[in-house]
Amino acid sequence: MMICYGFFVFSLKTLPYKNMKINKSWSWASNNRVNKRSALQFTGPNNETINLSGSVYSEITHGKVSLEVLERMAYLSVPMPLIQGDGVPLGFFVLNSVEKTYTELDRHGSPKKIDFTINLTKVDIPDFFGEGAIKDIIDIII
Repeated sequence: MMICYGFFVFSLKTLPYKNMKINKSWSWASNNRVNKRSALQFTGPNNETINLSGSVYSEITHGKVSLEVLERMAYLSVPMPLIQGDGVPLGFFVLNSVEKTYTELDRHGSPKKIDFTINLTKVDIPDFFGEGAIKDIIDIII
């Protein structure tokens, strides 16, 4: 297991990514002052983003199906936990976008190679039981 997003496991057989880009930033409010630099006040962290990118080959993995599962998970509109392969929890993330590029098409138009980029954004821990999200998760699995 490389990383786990909700109930989807990224592995060499499902959707192996080649690059993982993490972006963290912090907000500072600015207040102009006369004859001095602006005063800055720390207002908190911005939402952390993680981008996973790579390529999958239809002869080796089920990348096309795996990408479809991730897209269906996005329709749940529920933050999911993101856990590294070594067991370290990274927090709750939402799936912002899935970008796919199909190349090396066969005679039926099916791609032999799919380049993908997945964008995730960290959010505060959700209230699973207050929103009926468990039912939605079970409905998408079945």
